[in-house]
Amino acid sequence: MITLKEVKPVMFQKKKIIVGVSGGIAVYKACTLVSQLVQEGASVKVIMTKSATKFVSPLTFQALSRNPVHVDVFDELDPEKIAHIDLADWADFFILAPATANTISKLAYGIAEDMLLTTLLATTAPVYIAPAMNVNMYANEAIQTNMKLLEKRGFQFIEPGAGYLACGYIGKGRLEEPKEIIQVIQNHLINRQRLKGIKVLISAGPTREIIDPVRFLSNRSSGKTGFAFAEEAANLGAEVTLVTGPVELEVHHPNIKRIDVTTAEDMYEAMHRYFPSSDIVIKTAAVSDYKPVETYANKVKKQPGNLSIEMERTQDILASLGEQKTTQFLVGFAAETQNVLEYGLDKLKRKNLDAIVINNVKKSNIGFASNNNIVTYINKNEERIEYPLLSKHDIAKKILVQICEQRDGLQ
Repeated sequence: MITLKEVKPVMFQKKKIIVGVSGGIAVYKACTLVSQLVQEGASVKVIMTKSATKFVSPLTFQALSRNPVHVDVFDELDPEKIAHIDLADWADFFILAPATANTISKLAYGIAEDMLLTTLLATTAPVYIAPAMNVNMYANEAIQTNMKLLEKRGFQFIEPGAGYLACGYIGKGRLEEPKEIIQVIQNHLINRQRLKGIKVLISAGPTREIIDPVRFLSNRSSGKTGFAFAEEAANLGAEVTLVTGPVELEVHHPNIKRIDVTTAEDMYEAMHRYFPSSDIVIKTAAVSDYKPVETYANKVKKQPGNLSIEMERTQDILASLGEQKTTQFLVGFAAETQNVLEYGLDKLKRKNLDAIVINNVKKSNIGFASNNNIVTYINKNEERIEYPLLSKHDIAKKILVQICEQRDGLQ
């Protein structure tokens, strides 16, 4: 969820904004929202559901926006254009306010039954969703699941306020005030550019050290943390290079360049290839510390007695990057099972890092393969921030903010 905080205003002048209005008593607040956006210099077009027109007339929004209001998907005013595609392409961003439980759920499942949903599904512009509904509806597991599904697809939610609702209940579900919706969007637009022009290099996942054509040595890393950092850095405007070991994850953001590797040696070479041109380097990968001295061309057959495999050290990627570091901001990860802080601090100093993220992978509900984690972030001044149980994406967002602030302090 996007949260509200004080930021310097960002002018909406010349921004092309669609305000989607679905049917609920909070429609009256959308009138104020449209008016304020126009006063900020934005060009605003409104799309309403038919149920929204039961609360406020389209004529009201037409007067406030100074543009025609769209309601019927079959109302094609210009024969040279398909209205919902033209609107979807026109928008710089989209605000869905109020967003009812019905509209949120249909959007989550790709139902395109009216002008608003059809345009939402056709647009590639950022979409901000401001829910408004009864407190129990908002808390309902089905609605929360659908919201999380949309969040994973890149939709941004503006949390509703708490207070007295039109239904008589008191609780969370009231459409956020228009000036605060604008403030939240301003803040998000600023953050989207926070890493613009910055090159971020990230390693993720495990490595595999080959024994024979059938067998290899590896670890339990899923790559989820590294992929979360890559996606969140790209969302902040960074140009991301993601070097990943073998994982069952996909990259969807156009600002992420994916480099697939297998062995620790492969990862060493890839990280050193992109390191000199990088500004921020985050090494989340769980690299094998040892590899077999001998790799067999054919499958090793079962024999009587035990089998011994002689192992040798792999090259220490993080330490070598620390030695070569010039202006790069270098962040390491320490997955430990005991003496977590002690080992993490030692790694921070010994490998010449700017920061380290430490977690205890012995805990069963976090770490490898989990979508959540509990971590401690420590910078080179040994200032600590402890993050409670959070999703790996939320952890990535928060740590990237810390990295930005620490880099700003060094420049």
